[in-house]
Amino acid sequence: MTIEKLFIANRGEIAVRIIRAARDMGIKTVQAYSAADADSLAVKLADESVDIGPPAASKSYLCADAILAAARSCGADAIHPGYGFLAENADFADAVEAAGMVFVGPTGDTIRTMGNKAAARLAAQRSGVPTVPGSDGVITDLSVARESAEQIGFPVMIKASAGGGGRGIRIADSGEAFEGLAAQAATEAQAAFGDGSLYLEKMITRARHIEVQILGDGVNAVHCFERECSLQRRRQKVWEEAPSSALDSDTRQMLCDSAVKLAKSVGYRGAGTIEYLYDDATGHFYFIEMNTRIQVEHPLTEWITGVDLVSEMIRIAGGQALSFSQGDIAIRGHAIEVRINAEDPANGFMPFPGKVSDLRVPGGPGVRFDHMLYSGYQIPPFYDSMLGKLIVWSHTRPLAMARLKGALSELDIGGVQTTAGLFEALLDDRDVQSGSVHTNWLEPWLEANASSLKAS
Repeated sequence: MTIEKLFIANRGEIAVRIIRAARDMGIKTVQAYSAADADSLAVKLADESVDIGPPAASKSYLCADAILAAARSCGADAIHPGYGFLAENADFADAVEAAGMVFVGPTGDTIRTMGNKAAARLAAQRSGVPTVPGSDGVITDLSVARESAEQIGFPVMIKASAGGGGRGIRIADSGEAFEGLAAQAATEAQAAFGDGSLYLEKMITRARHIEVQILGDGVNAVHCFERECSLQRRRQKVWEEAPSSALDSDTRQMLCDSAVKLAKSVGYRGAGTIEYLYDDATGHFYFIEMNTRIQVEHPLTEWITGVDLVSEMIRIAGGQALSFSQGDIAIRGHAIEVRINAEDPANGFMPFPGKVSDLRVPGGPGVRFDHMLYSGYQIPPFYDSMLGKLIVWSHTRPLAMARLKGALSELDIGGVQTTAGLFEALLDDRDVQSGSVHTNWLEPWLEANASSLKAS
């Protein structure tokens, strides 16, 4: 079917991104908003907007009934969930389709398989994709799970089967600590995702986090190469790059081919990301999970391939086949993205909602700032602290690093403290400059450099 009116069930910079993609395609947009977001940039840019409830996400952006009722009332053909909130909720995807609208994303059944980390791990194993040594599916008995952990070998990661963002994860270094940490992880996962189920993985202490962007139309699938997201704080990404400087061409090919193989095996529809750990010491890679949605860091892939991922997923949702083949996609240059959060890095990254008194957005060739801001905007305290993503591109990684430094110097968000200063400091670090980082690198660096960090 042809999508004529798209309902956006999200907020912030991703809502703005979807609006712009739909506008380019000649599709009308309806922006959902909570009471706290009535004056948001997305509301100002959309063709229509509708109030879906109070500020609390549980009563607005996470309220499926309110979103469905609002989408039906305005005559929307389709709903785009963005990322977070209901984006990976299989029941919501089913409900959208049952209401006669198109869900811009995979089917509910695919989300159930690939959005659940334990089920996705089994799907990967059936497809011949290497996985990190771990438990066979979800763990239900902690004493049995402890025996499994001892067989895997400590340290092990105890991980929530549902959700993401670093929540519901604990690291056990010994059998004595295991059961208490597992109980904590289950409680956190239940509170965050409504699902307290867990599984185990061997912890690779000096791993890189590398993910492959895929697109599928339910029959065919292609990859758009990889991104590296190894610089993480509390298991949440802060700095991402594409392509990864750690991979040689043969490893890149094997990694990306395995992602396509897995996507095809589940009949994947839409944009998705298949995530891996890459062991620098051995050169081996292991599947860890799939995100069945558009990613925060998708602009990196758009820079290096020229593929408009958001527009493509809307076309696929409307019933169109992939508009290109694998041979049409190539890597061009290098891109870096940093997440600009309303947080004070000099004060334990404390959230800093406030009013934007002035705004200067960096520009020039190879500079992109996806954001939700305007001068006079009051940042609400109810949601994630990310204000936007600063993305730069150039022909080589060193040139992209230099471009990022210049773009950060131009960025000015008056009245609000942000994490921009953190990235200025990281640009001066030799390990970052050489790309010699891993998933456990940033937190010790932050401890060692706490006194010199500043907010911007």
